[in-house]
Amino acid sequence: MKTVTLGLSDRAEANARFVEAMHGGRFGNFISFDGPDLLFKTLTAKRWEILQVLTGKGPVSIREAARLVGRDVKAVHGDITALLNVGVLEKENNKIVFPYDQVHVDFVLSDTA
Repeated sequence: MKTVTLGLSDRAEANARFVEAMHGGRFGNFISFDGPDLLFKTLTAKRWEILQVLTGKGPVSIREAARLVGRDVKAVHGDITALLNVGVLEKENNKIVFPYDQVHVDFVLSDTA
């Protein structure tokens, strides 16, 4: 099963994960966000719905994705563009694809005082 982990990390943490992978360490599919505000701004409820309907579908057109979620093509196009920009969706032969079987979201909320 191919899983993508969405999480919060600063540049140093992301770089350390890259260096570890380059030296044969644990490697996986990670998409890191600089803070929770960016994560939640990018992964809205409507975008989660797009990911949910695209899971296991293979490549689809934006028009087909809009039909699957029952929304306007123009609005879905904007959401898909945002998901492409962060690497959650990919383009394949002029179609979009969610290349993962599942999403794991990983972050901790703690008292900073």
